[in-house]
Amino acid sequence: MVKDKHIFITGGAGFIANRLIRELVNENFITVFDNFYRDTLSSTDLNQHPNVNVIRGSVLDYEHLEASMEGADIVVHAAAIAGIDTVIKSPTNTMKINIIGTTNALDAAVKHKVKDRFVNFSTSEVFGRMSFKSTEDSTTKVGSAGEARWTYAVSKLAAEHLAHAYHKEMGLPIVTVRPFNVYGEGQTGEGAMQIFIKKAINDDDIYIYGDGSQIRSWCYVNDFIEGLIQCIDNKNAIGQSFNIGNAKSVITTFGLAQTVCRVLNSSSKIIFRPPLSADIELRIPSVEKAEQLLGFRAETMLDEGILRTAEWMRKPVSV
Repeated sequence: MVKDKHIFITGGAGFIANRLIRELVNENFITVFDNFYRDTLSSTDLNQHPNVNVIRGSVLDYEHLEASMEGADIVVHAAAIAGIDTVIKSPTNTMKINIIGTTNALDAAVKHKVKDRFVNFSTSEVFGRMSFKSTEDSTTKVGSAGEARWTYAVSKLAAEHLAHAYHKEMGLPIVTVRPFNVYGEGQTGEGAMQIFIKKAINDDDIYIYGDGSQIRSWCYVNDFIEGLIQCIDNKNAIGQSFNIGNAKSVITTFGLAQTVCRVLNSSSKIIFRPPLSADIELRIPSVEKAEQLLGFRAETMLDEGILRTAEWMRKPVSV
């Protein structure tokens, strides 16, 4: 159990970080460090919680980041440029934040002798366009140089190598998590699942870019948070990378749109448009390592997750 710790979270105003904070806030002190480009935090009751300290800042500002991290027992480094539209518009900033920002966070953690855990967020995109039951030891792949889509995967992969180098050379208690299509209450920004659900609730047209044959496995956020907490708390996690996802909730993008409409009894029309960029054709993880070392297994199936997410979207309340 994570208790009586000072937890420092970069990107702490984001979707996943907010769900993590809600799970841990009553028995720990949490510092949120974020530039608030995406803000899930401010509209919730967590923003005023006595155990939450909010600091506005950028991971590219080492001095501010380092000073803010003082006293932390656990660092969760979730700050990153995310979302395919944002990445394509600003590949330079994507690379800087994901690589330089991670370097700064690691250096600050070493300086402050973070002793319990440094959780580094990577991405399932390190496996490239085709990933079927990829294990943590599978060969990582990216697309052609110059294609903006792959700047995110390349920078995250570089940051992952860097984090594990800090573990080997300096003893920093690193764990890397590779999220696989996490969705659920509180999600902001881009993402097919939340866009489809919002459209379906209002019976608006749902747009699919490409032919809709792309295959994904979808992980409900509460399940992901359970796996993330194991990465923070379980000693077996130190020095390891973990795929955290739900290998049973597998569906095509077109099938997802159809399922959302069916589950929500929506009359939305599904309309196809040309693809915006290079895409991931197949992404299904192997999650055996997380189950064996951490005892983690995602349980929430797609229909239930869609219903829960839609219920939250319909109610303007804190999550």
